Amino acid sequence: MTTTIKIIQQPTSDRWINQALENLDIVLLDHSHCERKAAGVAINMMFRYPSYTKLVRQLTAIAKEELEHFDQVNQWLEKKGIPLAPLNSPPYGAKLKAQIRHQEPERLLDSLLISALIEARSHERLGLIGEHCPEPELAAFYRGLMASEARHYGIYWLLATHYCDRDLVDRRLAELSTIESEILATLHHEPRIHS
Repeated sequence: MTTTIKIIQQPTSDRWINQALENLDIVLLDHSHCERKAAGVAINMMFRYPSYTKLVRQLTAIAKEELEHFDQVNQWLEKKGIPLAPLNSPPYGAKLKAQIRHQEPERLLDSLLISALIEARSHERLGLIGEHCPEPELAAFYRGLMASEARHYGIYWLLATHYCDRDLVDRRLAELSTIESEILATLHHEPRIHS
């Protein structure tokens, strides 16, 4: 069932899968935070680029779907008796955001491609949880999220190719995906979706 996701360079390690399965409650709580942050990223990009009609329309749909997923994950937390609580973020997101250049149009390109990479990694890892989770109902829930995560990373990538030259997109994506894999090469000591 494991599939290769073209825009990420290195697949997730078995060590992460084992860590996630041993700490499903924490990973589920972190997943709630990830869905909320993903909605926020889409909304913030719409505020930054309000005249980009295609971007605004497509990111509106993503933000709505991310909030629906946030609600669904929170229902799982409630069902399992896991209270909503803050969690320390792993360095993944901050290290990727540090790659965003400040001048336009590079800032737009980097923002879209980093969002695509994060969504692609989410797609891969939620699929791995769905494949290996010992709780059938929770496993089915995670498998059910895979299609929308794949659609999200595809939309971010397509927006990048819509607003920027394709060769430029491909070159920058290769650079960023190398960095993304390097960030995940060392397993973070705290289990997270992106650790």
